[in-house]
Amino acid sequence: MSESKVEKQLDRRLNAFRPDLADARLAGQVQADRYVDGETFSVGVPVARVHMAPDAASGMDTQFLHGEELKVFERRNGWAWVQAQRDSYVGYVPESSIVEGSFSATHIVCVPRTFVYPEPDLKRPVLHAHSMGALVNVVDELEVRGTRYAILDDNRAMILRHLRPLNEVSADYVSIAEQLIHTPYLWGGASGMGIDCSGLVQLSMRMAGRPVLRDTDMQVSSIGAQIDPESTPLQRGDLVFWKGHVAICTSADEIIHANGYTMQVSREPLDEAINRIEPLYGRPTLFCRP
Repeated sequence: MSESKVEKQLDRRLNAFRPDLADARLAGQVQADRYVDGETFSVGVPVARVHMAPDAASGMDTQFLHGEELKVFERRNGWAWVQAQRDSYVGYVPESSIVEGSFSATHIVCVPRTFVYPEPDLKRPVLHAHSMGALVNVVDELEVRGTRYAILDDNRAMILRHLRPLNEVSADYVSIAEQLIHTPYLWGGASGMGIDCSGLVQLSMRMAGRPVLRDTDMQVSSIGAQIDPESTPLQRGDLVFWKGHVAICTSADEIIHANGYTMQVSREPLDEAINRIEPLYGRPTLFCRP
């Protein structure tokens, strides 16, 4: 079965189709043996790894966070082929990381990382950690020894000040990125546990109520308008793109980015970054104002 012109134009990272199976919404656009509507599931673990193939040894493309809604097109051999409702990203996740149905969320984690306790007592051994961007369902609040806790729908507890209601957003996405300084660099990472350059942009903007696509090449063609720093001085919030890399301007002459040089989210002068990166990847290809 030959690949159609439309199939060649569709990004497989954003459209669920294979020769044997495809999203029913793509019927008539792509060729497949079978089309399915997909079932609604949600992420049931703190961070779900998203792979390019149903194999733990395959590369990790991105991460989905607790509570995110997914469309599941196939479950087989311990893997699920899914598409995220939030940013349309398609990939394979361990079947053990998803649960059936939508997740009813009231709050979102607003600090890089935080813990879940078996009860409202910070001295108790933690059960696990959640990343910034994780969704939770708070049913009550309780103060114990001066610390206010959010009580979740499973009776577990989290620090209330580490959460915010879903309808609240940050006014400055750069300040969110700055909270993530020193977060370890992780290829495919999109969480406070580990993050890459475009993951930093996506997570920070999401927390500011500005949803954007996941990968650098998607962001370069979809976020804001191109600017020329020779005529339009850079300012806080502008983006600097290299081939396969992106950084956020914290000012006209300083950036913050997740990078493989420091292996963490770090801040550095823009000129120093340009000079350091140029021998390996060339100079910036685009400056953008979201």
